[in-house]
Amino acid sequence: MAARDAKLTVDEMTPRQAKREHARLEAEIKQHDEAYYQKDAPSVSDAEYDALRRRYEAIEASFPDLKTLDSLSRKVGAAPARGFAKVRHAVPMLSLQNAFDPQEVQDFVDRIRRFLNLKEDEPLSFMAEPKIDGLSMSLRYEDGELVTAATRGDGAEGEDVTANIRTLKEVPAKLKGRGLPAVCEIRGEIYMTKADFLDLNRKQAEAGKQLYVNPRNTAAGSLRQIDPSVTASRPLHFFAYSWGEIAGKPAPTQSGMVEWLGKIGFEINRLSKVVRSVDEMLKFHASIGERRAKLGYDIDGVVYKLDRLDWQERLGFVSRSPRWAIAHKFAAERATTVLRDIEIQVGRTGALTPVAKLEPVTVGGVVVQNASLHNEDYIKGIGNDGNPIRGGNDIRIGDTVTIQRAGDVIPQIVDVVLEKRPKSAKPYPFPDKCPACGSHAVRGEDEAVRRCTGGLVCPAQQVERLRHFVSRGAFDIEGLGEKQVQAFFGEGLIMSPADIFTLRARDARSAKKLADREGYGETSVRNLFDAIDARRSISLDRAIYGLGIRHIGETNARLLARHYGTMEALQQAAGAVVPPSGEKGDKGNDAWQELNATDGVGSVVAEAVVEFFKEPRNIEALGALLKEIEIQPMEAVKNDTPVAGKTVVFTGALEKMTRDEAKAMAERLGAKVAGSVSKKTDYLVAGPGAGSKLAEAKKHGVQTLTEDEWFDLVGAR
Repeated sequence: MAARDAKLTVDEMTPRQAKREHARLEAEIKQHDEAYYQKDAPSVSDAEYDALRRRYEAIEASFPDLKTLDSLSRKVGAAPARGFAKVRHAVPMLSLQNAFDPQEVQDFVDRIRRFLNLKEDEPLSFMAEPKIDGLSMSLRYEDGELVTAATRGDGAEGEDVTANIRTLKEVPAKLKGRGLPAVCEIRGEIYMTKADFLDLNRKQAEAGKQLYVNPRNTAAGSLRQIDPSVTASRPLHFFAYSWGEIAGKPAPTQSGMVEWLGKIGFEINRLSKVVRSVDEMLKFHASIGERRAKLGYDIDGVVYKLDRLDWQERLGFVSRSPRWAIAHKFAAERATTVLRDIEIQVGRTGALTPVAKLEPVTVGGVVVQNASLHNEDYIKGIGNDGNPIRGGNDIRIGDTVTIQRAGDVIPQIVDVVLEKRPKSAKPYPFPDKCPACGSHAVRGEDEAVRRCTGGLVCPAQQVERLRHFVSRGAFDIEGLGEKQVQAFFGEGLIMSPADIFTLRARDARSAKKLADREGYGETSVRNLFDAIDARRSISLDRAIYGLGIRHIGETNARLLARHYGTMEALQQAAGAVVPPSGEKGDKGNDAWQELNATDGVGSVVAEAVVEFFKEPRNIEALGALLKEIEIQPMEAVKNDTPVAGKTVVFTGALEKMTRDEAKAMAERLGAKVAGSVSKKTDYLVAGPGAGSKLAEAKKHGVQTLTEDEWFDLVGAR
């Protein structure tokens, strides 16, 4: 259903489809924001990200009810990462709207004229400057002294990196000149030059260490070091180009303010200039584009800012962007090379991702040898919307291809030079077996990604699956966290779920005891073994959830557990399933219909269950596990209680029961437990400290209960 929504234009959407697509886009954009702003590791190209943002905002424009106070169109970036103190920006650090072609630049200028009611012959000047590809920074000076340095963060709140910033030579500890404003917040960009980046990577290679991806990520990562001495060892630079809070502006124009920044001690970009027409703006963009490869630092476009500050103030802001500025982005850099091979990589979730192995080629100053091929449809010439891309031409080994460093981050193949295709080139047969473990790999309904089904045995997935197996909602084994799982897997001690329960016996026979290892002792090992043994008896729903079957969360695990009663019954039912063939009227066999019709399951989840139990290696691993544990049946659900069929939300600090106890009690009494309040919520059980959920309950008229009132309602006193 989500895939179908993604194919629709905004004009074709119903309100319900728009709401689903809006929610999907919001989740995806948040993931990309976190990758870019917190982890300094962009997960998509600038162009792909911009397309997601545009579609999201277009949906809100057509369906205004979807634009709330929490809408992403009102926010910038991502919340500050953990590890640094937070700094509240006195003036928000906003993002810029993007333009990708001359017409959008013309539209930007026309909007300003209309907003200010300017005549066509009224002079209109802009400050044009290269758009540095770095990390935005805000420096607060009081009485000329640097007091705070903060990253942009989510636009309202950033990370305090003052100690690290003080190590940069281009950031003055004290401003120059007289008559400085009492408070002066200077903004600009932290960056690393291309030469410094290549030199740093050369040293990394000589030391046998991992190479960095690009200057922008390296600069951001260098600044976010907990130890300032690490930042000091990195060649970072700073261009100043703007300001936040300031007690009186020394100049009436953007260009005048930037000149002032240069006089008080900052490096400013001397390529910037004032332009007085759209034609001059476009000529500046073209000129900077031609010089781009020869610049000592990375840029990804040009920024135009209305020069007069009084007009900037009249224009103000819209959502997360100023009306008086826009970023005119460059097209991604491209080059041509030969595709030597296609390699399939298996991710931690079992996704099979094709990677192009290329004849090395330099694109924008970076040597590219690998490029993303996304998925099997992309290789076939089919886009995410099901429509042809590259004219419908597939990609074959031996092809001459066009490479694009999209957003200067993730290389990808964007076209095929058909006239250079060798006669021996054959269509690429995408594997239906996992190259890591040999298990069958399948595509789910409406999915472009093919995934390995051998979750319990695939070496590419095992660590992630084991982490899931011992997680809180599954077997919840105390003392066996992510680090321990990774270490034990690396040493070959735990390779499958069953190995966890045989660890004590194997340790007793081993000459090298676990207690003798660094970080362990007799007491800690005994506690670990006791925690493992405590989970030898476990409820069916936790056992199902622990298997890590795709689409099976805690809720679906409980639904399946209550419906089938035993692991054997679930396995037998899945093995007996014959899904529909796709022919009209074919609904599959009775086993499929029963699984598919289980309350809350549906065809997507049913298909995932069938594929898991179809893989012999999973059955073998499950069989070994069942020899070590005892599965307890689910508690019976009562359907004759006052809360049967009702939706309940718990919030605040519950005093007479834990949150897990409360949830289990409600479900045992036939209620549905939700994590957030909506108009469909029947009861909110609120303990001390209840916050936003209590406010939501009042807004929707939801009945609110104390713990005592809850116990009275269900007769549990």
